[in-house]
Amino acid sequence: MKFAKMHGLGNDYVYVDCFTERISDPAGLARLFSDRHKGIGSDGLILIGPSGKADFRMQIYNADGSVAEMCGNGIRCLGKYVYERGMTDKTELTVETLAGIRRLRLTVEDKTVTEVEADMGIPILKADKIPIVSEHSMVVDEPIVVDGVMLRMTGVSLGNPHAVIYVQSVRTADIGWLGPRLEHHGRFPRRINVEFTEIIDRHTISVRVWERGAKETLSCGTGACAAVVASVLNDLTERRVRVKLTGGDLTVEWREADNTVYMTGPAAAVFDGVINIPSAG
Repeated sequence: MKFAKMHGLGNDYVYVDCFTERISDPAGLARLFSDRHKGIGSDGLILIGPSGKADFRMQIYNADGSVAEMCGNGIRCLGKYVYERGMTDKTELTVETLAGIRRLRLTVEDKTVTEVEADMGIPILKADKIPIVSEHSMVVDEPIVVDGVMLRMTGVSLGNPHAVIYVQSVRTADIGWLGPRLEHHGRFPRRINVEFTEIIDRHTISVRVWERGAKETLSCGTGACAAVVASVLNDLTERRVRVKLTGGDLTVEWREADNTVYMTGPAAAVFDGVINIPSAG
């Protein structure tokens, strides 16, 4: 089976072209590929295939084999993959995801995609739609107790669920302890992605991400978007923000005109390879 490894600010995925490859057990393949000691090493697996609704279809599997509805870094890399491999000559694409149809705008220089702007959709803020168990219709600066520790969270979905937690310093935040406890907390029926967020100024935030099914990652596109939406809701930032992640920076804008979140950042190819998978269909 042929594959490509790509990353968006260090958030790395293995990509398989399902126009030409057949996969019988994608969850098992995701676990195998993602293993950084016995596999290729990645935060998950992304399958690119045909769509009846858009130019392409993206299916995302986390490192533990669970399904993800959407991935901001992953969809930017998909844009680079399909354009540079001649699967399309469009610089504006539509991609079908479990979170809905998403639009990409590619910046191309000398036939190379240097940057991708992704339409991340209209944020979902109703607690029961994220979902988060709450007595309120929206979760904004709401308390949550984690093993006796009181935190405050803001809930946002970009097709996948996020809880944004503000901290004094992302550098010293105990993400390894808090992350898994929040991910599996009883208030999150479908588990949760967690953004530990530090406000630098009204145009800049710093974020570390604990991803559902993948643990801490160097970057998370939907997480960066969720952190900006939460920061606007809490009147901590403006609507256009530079998000500083461990793997690098993204620009996120929650536009008032159409209520849509747009994310802009790089995408990088790492290497191509071929692997023997006895169980592949």
